[in-house]
Formats: sequence, structure tokens, C-alpha cells
Amino acid sequence: MTAQEAHGGDDESAAVGSPAGPGAPLDEPRPLQPLSRVVYLVAAAVFALLMALSDRYGFHRDELYFIVGARHLQASYVDQPILTPLITRISLGLFGTSLAGLRLWPALAVVGTVILGGLLAREFGGGRTAQILSALGVATSGVVLGSGHLDDTTIYDILAWGGLALVAARVGRTGNTKLWLIGGLVLGLGLANKHSIGFFALALFAGILVSRGGRQVVLNRWLLAGAVLAALFTIPDLWWQAGHDWATIAMTKRLNQENGGLGNIPTFIVGQLTVANVGLIWVWIAGLRFLWKSGRPAWRGLAWAWAVLLVFFALTSGAKTYYLAGAYTYLVAAGAVSVEGWLTAVRRRLVIELAVMGVAVLIGLLIALPVLPVRDINPIRPIDADEAETVAWPVYTREIASVWHRLPAWQRASAVIFTADYGEAGAIDVFGPSMGLPQAVSGHNTMWWWGPGNPHATTVVAVAPGPLDVTNYGGYLRQFFRQVRVAATLTNHLEIKAQEQGGHVYICTQPRHPWGQMWPRLRHDD
Repeated sequence: MTAQEAHGGDDESAAVGSPAGPGAPLDEPRPLQPLSRVVYLVAAAVFALLMALSDRYGFHRDELYFIVGARHLQASYVDQPILTPLITRISLGLFGTSLAGLRLWPALAVVGTVILGGLLAREFGGGRTAQILSALGVATSGVVLGSGHLDDTTIYDILAWGGLALVAARVGRTGNTKLWLIGGLVLGLGLANKHSIGFFALALFAGILVSRGGRQVVLNRWLLAGAVLAALFTIPDLWWQAGHDWATIAMTKRLNQENGGLGNIPTFIVGQLTVANVGLIWVWIAGLRFLWKSGRPAWRGLAWAWAVLLVFFALTSGAKTYYLAGAYTYLVAAGAVSVEGWLTAVRRRLVIELAVMGVAVLIGLLIALPVLPVRDINPIRPIDADEAETVAWPVYTREIASVWHRLPAWQRASAVIFTADYGEAGAIDVFGPSMGLPQAVSGHNTMWWWGPGNPHATTVVAVAPGPLDVTNYGGYLRQFFRQVRVAATLTNHLEIKAQEQGGHVYICTQPRHPWGQMWPRLRHDD
């Protein structure tokens, strides 16, 4: 660290290294290079691709849930804090219930993430080739593309991780600890979207602290001020959780039981090889080594954070391989800097690397984005089920409406529609009004807190997914009703293996207790 850096300077020409080969540490000083314009072109290209595909197939179940959540805007939710529903609410106000309008925002988040990839490579000392390679690496990640196609929390989480990593990289290069204030702002916005960035922040802090020279980087008033700033963003979430039995903690425990454990550790470890573009596996591994050997505590802290969270998420959430996706933005960037000299020394090396990445992204596009004809997506479902969950929601809703309208008017007057999960309830609330359906109620996650509808209902039209997800739902309903019969079987008429395919619509009568009294027993957070 130079004397200028030690005194908190932030000169853009501060010395950074120029590695000589794959995984080489920083050793030769040179000024930061300007950010290549190609980085912006890469970001623009992926934005154009995402928007071109934005209205393919249909809404995802999570998007339907966020639309309903946006219409019931509140301080927080069982599943996540407020930011994504708030963005959805803004989108509904601007564009109405539009797929392209809804998916504009995650596409913009991808643009920001791609540019962050270039900026991180620049911050680590990379030249034009490293910046472009890093941006391409982010833009061709299957997780980034897939999550950037849907209005969901994941892409905003990846963006926030990249932003916090950029702050840490800048602190590591310049020694300017005042930048932790910006880090606190980024962390706060990230926590308003999803809690996982909090684990990243804690692991980063611990990693810097145990690194040589790290105490002065993190044990200062600027980091404390940044932490306080971040904490302010969590107040609405904490206030809501305190008034709702800390529901997110209960849900997290249940999900950890389902997705964690020793049996899922191999799934998580192997899954990390596919989070980034598989053609860049060797690059991000080189980036890990680059950060570790950098001699800068903040940069080494980024390496520590990946290692600590790899173990933590493998044990607690092994089936969710994308939970660590945000780390690969900075690992790929660091790796691109590490291997830049080696790749550019012989032109053929760079050509081969780009060709391998190109083949990988073509395969990834078929899996992560809706490029196939809808009838041909069954083979990719075992790899990525998201596309199958965007098909036929209006069809399912019409099938439910058919059952509803077959009920006599007097019976509908004291009936409610109850769904097993939020996707079905969301579809009914979004598509149902034009079909004459009332709003649905559900015991799933936040929807349970919105109540049972008519607490004196004597008929319940219940909807449950198909055998992929739920079996013997009729037996479950018979715990609450003396008469339960199947009135319809859900089908998308495409034989797509989605969760609702083969599900049932039940007519339930003769409740064993008043509907409102049974409501607490119908809650499930998962």
C-alpha cells in the first residue's frame, strides 16, 4: 500500500498490479485503465436479448405472487422484504399488467451487473481485455440470464453483491475507508430486497478482519456508520416481522430442513461449476487465487467470503445452488485480470476461450431463456424448471372458473376459492376478474396473513398442484370437511410437466368447524 493509500486517498491513478500469467499476484504498478466502451455494448446486447424474449410463454408463478403482493403493499413479507414488490408496484402503475413492463426492471438490473463486472475488473487492475472478458462472463452466466428474465429477487440480489464487492475492491485499492458509507447504502438496499446479502457482508467483514492488516480497514468509524446506514433499511422488515411471529425465520428453518443437510452438499458443490459460464471455471478459480495472494486485506476478504459462504450455504441450503451466485461477479472479474496477460500473449488462447464461452452460452440460452417452442421444454425441466412454470396460467384459471360457475348462485354466495400455493392464488387474482372469479385465499406464506375471505363460508373450492408437488391433497382437505369431491383436473393441454399439470379442483362442503376457526391450521410457510 502506498503512502497516499494509507492516508485514505482515492486517486484513479493509484498503483495496481499487472499479472504476468494465470493466477499471478499483483506485482507491477500501473494506473487504472479507462472502462472499455465494449462493456456498455455487451450490457446493451444482453438487455436487447432479454427484452426481445420478455413476453414469451407467460408469467412465472413468483411474478403472479409479486403482482398480488404489490397490490397488498406492506412493510415486509414472509418470503422477502419490500423492494421487489415495491418495484412491481411501480411497474404496474407505469405499464399495467404487462410482461414486458414487469421484466424491464430485472433486465436493467442485468445491465447494471454486467457493467459492474467490467468495473470490478478495472478496479482489480485489468485492461481492456480483462474488462470485456469479465463483462462477457457476467452476461453469459446462466443464473444471471435466467434471473434477469423474471421479476424476482435473485437478479437484484446479484446486483447488490456486485455493488458491495466493488466498494470493497475500491477500499482495498485506495485505503479510503470513507467508501464504507457507500457500502452501507448498497448493503441497505440489498437487505431491503433479500436477506442473503447480510451473510455476504458478515463473511466479508470477518474475512477482512482476519487478514493481515485488516483491522484498520474495518475497525473504524466509517464502517460503523455504513453499518448503521444499512441497518436503517431493515427497520420496516424488522417491524413487520415482530408483528407477524417472525414468520421469515420459521420459513427459513423449514426451507433449510428441506434443502440443507449432508445429502445436499454434493449438489451445492457441483452446482457451483455451472453458476458462471462453464467456460470460465478455470478463470474464476484463478480469480480466487489472485484475491488470496493480492496482499490487500479487503481483496483477500472477498476470497474468504466465498469460502465461508460456500461451506455455510452447502450445509444449510445445498439444493439452492444459486445462493452464492453473487460472488462470481467479482471472482470472474478478478480471474479475468489474473489471466489477461497470459491470454493476450498468444492470440489463439483468447480466441479459444471465447469460442468455449460461446458454445457454453448457446447451451445455457436453451436452458435459461424461453427460446424453444413451448411444446419442447420438457427435456430441460430437470435442469431448470422455471420455464415450465410460466406456461398456461390463464388456462388453469379458466378451468377453475368453469367449476366456480357450475355452482348454484346461492352456493357461490357463501363460497371461497382456496389454493394450496401462491402461484394458483396469484393466477386467479390476476386473470380471474375477467372470468368472473372472486379473489382467492391461500394458506401459503404471506397470503395466509391476508385472511380466509368470508370466515363463514360453507363451501370451499380448493385448488392444488399436480403429482409433481402434491399427493393426496383430498385426504388433507377431509381433515377440515366432511364432503370433498374432485370437480376438475387441471391440464395445460400441452403435456408440459409443470407443477399444476394433473392437479385438481375440489368442492368441499360440510366444514367440520367454521371456516374462520380452521384458518390457523391451514398456514404453511415454505
